[in-house]
Amino acid sequence: MTTTQSTGTRAPQRPVKASADELIDVAFTVNGTPVSVQVPARMHLADALRTNLGLSGTHLGCEHGVCGMCTVLIDGDAARACLVFAVQAEGTEVVTVEGLGTQESQHPLQQAFSHHHALQCGFCTPGFLMSSYDLLANGDGEVSPETLPEEMSGVICRCTGYRGILAAVADVAETHPDGIPEPMNCAPRTLVGRGGAAHASGGAPAGSPEDAVEQEPTELIRPTGTPTITVEVTRQLASPVEDVWAVMDDIDRLARCLPGAEMTADLGGDRYRGRAKVALGPVRLKFDGLAQITERDPGDHTLALIAQGADTGGNRTAADIVLRATPGDDGTVLVAEAKVFLSGRIAQFGRALAGDVSQRMFEQFADAVDRTARTGTAPEVGAGPSALRIGLQAVGAGLRRRAALVVSAIRDRRRRRQES
Repeated sequence: MTTTQSTGTRAPQRPVKASADELIDVAFTVNGTPVSVQVPARMHLADALRTNLGLSGTHLGCEHGVCGMCTVLIDGDAARACLVFAVQAEGTEVVTVEGLGTQESQHPLQQAFSHHHALQCGFCTPGFLMSSYDLLANGDGEVSPETLPEEMSGVICRCTGYRGILAAVADVAETHPDGIPEPMNCAPRTLVGRGGAAHASGGAPAGSPEDAVEQEPTELIRPTGTPTITVEVTRQLASPVEDVWAVMDDIDRLARCLPGAEMTADLGGDRYRGRAKVALGPVRLKFDGLAQITERDPGDHTLALIAQGADTGGNRTAADIVLRATPGDDGTVLVAEAKVFLSGRIAQFGRALAGDVSQRMFEQFADAVDRTARTGTAPEVGAGPSALRIGLQAVGAGLRRRAALVVSAIRDRRRRRQES
């Protein structure tokens, strides 16, 4: 068969004659590294990047050029890697999501996507990152709320929604009005293929898109945007408000009251390091992170804090929490309000389940605060209800709720049949 290498006006065309099972040598540059691969004539670029070069950050969805998951830059312009034959990349410069930044030095777009929680499962994230880079690098540098959704419509997201994504892109456009920085991880390195021949100059291994996610927060940033879930729990406590405030004002005892939480270090300045265990259904997660008291009002018995954590699997959580105790008829009314932001695999479990777990954790927390205020002794670390038990209770509640809806629907259907 005969194929023709072409990427429009970017590279000179070179006719190639090859049989269907014959491998063709193709040389091009990927993330600053000259590479040569041997590929079948009909292998598209995305497969060559993933299989021959081990750059699995270029995701494949529809493979028809519709979903935009496989977007890469070819000679500086966005292109669907599933619609470009690998042989057409001859002589070009390709940049994938791995070339955008590293874990230690993230590109502003990666930082903005993380800050605005613009991802849940993360499958579309490489496509959005590369598409938004093309928009900001090759456009006039200005984006408007009215046109940005259409500008970013070339990539499809099926789980997180688009608000965080659009907010992240708009944020970077506003921060860099004179143009965004070039890709920050393009340099000669060794690319490790999975199944085919790959040859490249030496250097450090290429990063993966997962590397772009920090493991443990080192700096606290107040979360913005639309939270994944919002929790508000009001609990009547038997203890007097001053006793309840004494617990709230003692961070060590307060942390012990939250199921699965543990304070591991007092960093000074009302900053604390800790860890927390959370169970969502059958999945148990362990987060390490930071918390900071942002408001401590003894007169109003109000405590506000922000907390952020991450686990080794790339899951991230952040919370903006306000606790307020007011005198009640028979003790104290404790109100806990929390805006919770989830990203990574944890965000796939749905708002209902995550909301139920958070609700139950705060209810258990309020009960523990009451007991501590009455007895003067905080629970031992790990002595409270287990995170797994709370998670299973939430799953059970969700199943019961769904079962009740099904029963109600069946009854309504029967009633309508009888009436007709």
